[in-house]
Amino acid sequence: RDLHSFPTRRSSDLCKTILLALFGLLGWAAVNAQTLPRKVSNVEVLNLEGKPARLPYWGEKNLMIFYVDPDRHKQNNDFTVEMEEKHLAEGENLFGFGMMNLADAPMIPNGMARSMARKRTAKNGATVLADQNRVLSESWNLGDCNNQFVLLLVNKEGELVYMHKGVLSEEDIAEFYRVLEPYK
Repeated sequence: RDLHSFPTRRSSDLCKTILLALFGLLGWAAVNAQTLPRKVSNVEVLNLEGKPARLPYWGEKNLMIFYVDPDRHKQNNDFTVEMEEKHLAEGENLFGFGMMNLADAPMIPNGMARSMARKRTAKNGATVLADQNRVLSESWNLGDCNNQFVLLLVNKEGELVYMHKGVLSEEDIAEFYRVLEPYK
């Protein structure tokens, strides 16, 4: 063998292997990427007392869910405050509530997080549930929700029709309200 062709052939084989792996990964991602809307099911999490609870009004109303990592509870705070103060997401066919993603906040004891939420909900009357084991994110195939404010909309038929993770831009907020309107 020619000494100069060996590294080239080996480099070429390595490049082919890497490209095949990348295409395989992209193919896997495409197959596993779920488009919206998609069917989801009611899940059992915990209420703020630590007792098992199902999602409220499942199949009766459209549900707007704030699935929040307590480490990032202030993410999108202006959006949630404005929505609450101006009643922007209210309607007889819509029920909104929060769910704490406690599994992604290991430094905050679960009992303490539920206690703090009980105090806050006593003041504002909001419904808040606790997901200690990523039940919602895993059951609904939401992917990584760590350090994320996840905004979800599920219709009465049990279809996830909207999902946004992370900081909401002005354009994201406008798009959310556009999607939300027919579900009120």
